[in-house]
Amino acid sequence: MSVARGTWVEIETTVLQPAQRAPGLPEDTAKTPYVLRVSGFLEEDAEVGREVAVKSLIGRTHRGVLRLVNPGYDHSFGATVPELLHIGLREA
Repeated sequence: MSVARGTWVEIETTVLQPAQRAPGLPEDTAKTPYVLRVSGFLEEDAEVGREVAVKSLIGRTHRGVLRLVNPGYDHSFGATVPELLHIGLREA
């Protein structure tokens, strides 16, 4: 899939390999590379999966592998915990 210059995209780059991670991390964390994901405007036409450069909203240029086109947000604070809903409520 070809992506046009100027498109809002997300890139990924590995900052630290597992052997470079700090000592004392939990075992499952220590086995995992430390990965950076950055969103920005694509600086040249490219294909998903290729190394590209993007310019972030604050004007910095970042290089990494093109992962997503027009990325959204999918994080949350998890499921509702009913026991916490009434904390701090005042009875009228």
